[in-house]
Amino acid sequence: MKLVLFDLDNTLLAGDSDYEWGQFLIAKGVVDRDDYETRNRAFYDDYKAGRLDIHAFLAFALRPLATHPRARLDAWHAEYMDTRIRPMITPAARDLVRRHLDTADLVAVITATNRFVTAPIAREFGIPHLIATEPEEIDGRFTGAVAGTPCFREGKIARLEQFLDARGVRLDRLDDSRFYSDSLNDLPLLEKVRHPVAVDPDPTLRVHAETRGWPVISLR
Repeated sequence: MKLVLFDLDNTLLAGDSDYEWGQFLIAKGVVDRDDYETRNRAFYDDYKAGRLDIHAFLAFALRPLATHPRARLDAWHAEYMDTRIRPMITPAARDLVRRHLDTADLVAVITATNRFVTAPIAREFGIPHLIATEPEEIDGRFTGAVAGTPCFREGKIARLEQFLDARGVRLDRLDDSRFYSDSLNDLPLLEKVRHPVAVDPDPTLRVHAETRGWPVISLR
């Protein structure tokens, strides 16, 4: 069995969907610009530096989901897809995904960004599986809390293992496994797969990739 995994933000996308969702909410006047923009930028900088407190970030990022009905959130998301996400999808990214969909047994997006934001993006690429941070939902409304393990750093490995267990397979028994990512935060999972690929990598990941002889590609 062949498994192909794609990180989303700054890998398949030429930008960060979580950060852009926050900027979209600011532009819509849904959240206070001064406070939210400052904190959104600070969390994004922490992520890029490899020092993000994922639980603090999720408490911040999931709060707007809990304060609006799902129908309104879905309408905003459709607009966000048109104005923020589709412009960040390059032909090279679409072509890479298409090639793997034709040849791999399992293809999935695996991302720290929450499922509400990322599920429509995975569908846009035609990718059938999504492993993402799960926002808690009760009776059709988000609570602002996280359900289960955040899909971040070592949590990506745990969530991937759960995904594979449900299909009766193990990562170390697969014929082939491949993971595309841009981020130093994904080093734990990159080191687990048979074929790690650095995509437009941050400086830390680039050094690791060059030291280990991993392929380095660009989708930009």
